[in-house]
Amino acid sequence: MNWPTELMRRFGIAYPIVQAPMLGVTSPAMVAAVSNAGGLGSLPVGGLSPARAQEPIRQTKALTERPFAVNLFAHNVPTPDVAQATPMQALLAQISQDYGLTYAPQNVTTLPLYTYQAQIEVLVAEQIPVISFTFGLLDAPSIEALHRAGAVLVGTATSVREAELLAASGVDAICAQGIEAGGHRGSFLPDEPLPQVGLLALLPQILRRVSMPVLAAGAIHDGRSIRAALALGAAAVQVGSAFLASDESQAIATYKARVQQATDTSTVLTRAFSGRWARGLPNDLIVRVEQSGLPIPPYPYQNSLTTLLRAAARASNNAELTALWAGQACASARAQPSAAILRHLVEETEAPDRNKVA
Repeated sequence: MNWPTELMRRFGIAYPIVQAPMLGVTSPAMVAAVSNAGGLGSLPVGGLSPARAQEPIRQTKALTERPFAVNLFAHNVPTPDVAQATPMQALLAQISQDYGLTYAPQNVTTLPLYTYQAQIEVLVAEQIPVISFTFGLLDAPSIEALHRAGAVLVGTATSVREAELLAASGVDAICAQGIEAGGHRGSFLPDEPLPQVGLLALLPQILRRVSMPVLAAGAIHDGRSIRAALALGAAAVQVGSAFLASDESQAIATYKARVQQATDTSTVLTRAFSGRWARGLPNDLIVRVEQSGLPIPPYPYQNSLTTLLRAAARASNNAELTALWAGQACASARAQPSAAILRHLVEETEAPDRNKVA
């Protein structure tokens, strides 16, 4: 197998396979295991305070001396709408009560919300070699500060237009996120419809319009899909759902079970949990929020309104009230150590005959 080498060299990795940052699922142990096995682990810290972001970074550093990425949310915080939040909180309180849980209403005007700008100082101080981000563009001062610190910057695009804007902003690489991908959509153009372009169509179109390395994300789950993405010109692939059931995953047991029982048509796109479009497996909270007809507050407000409910659900292993983010190929998730999953992906890619169907 002739692996593409440009990003392997820049990232300092043996294989062009990036473990996707999955907030709530990814652990420092997962990140370190992937990096130690030759891939690039990715630690999500989007929306966390500087102190809460620094803690898992240092935990990861204690487990590996290899490079790893840190992922940011490059979103803008809109003005809170109390009139919109109040009926939504009443609905969430009723759902909580139905499951024997207590819901504490929050004042959306005083929520502690953190943007990526507050995290830049920590990232520079910790000398993170790769910074990936989603939901938007980094501002010029942040890009300058991170580049000065030696970081490689990777932005997320779900359309050609987004990729062009990222390239013009000064990033070093772009992650093309197909509609198949699990978790939050990286889309960030508010005046345009949600891009729903599959990776097979998106990747070559972005490559024709930008002159920088492009990573492929969206249903990359085995050697065959990795080889396909590389054949289309991807400099690396980003794999998420394949690690959902790993030993180091923080997903609750019922979440892991549903992922492994899923089919290609099981996932849905929803704004119910966070206010941003995301792909995952359906459950009762999604159904009840969407059937209510209530306007869903935008991210990060809806995300904050459901945070305590999701935490209580996870504590009781309740898959009906927590986000089950997963991609269209999530059934390939293996209950193995993350390092073994990465090695399996590498072996499948290097020996394509293993992917053939008899």
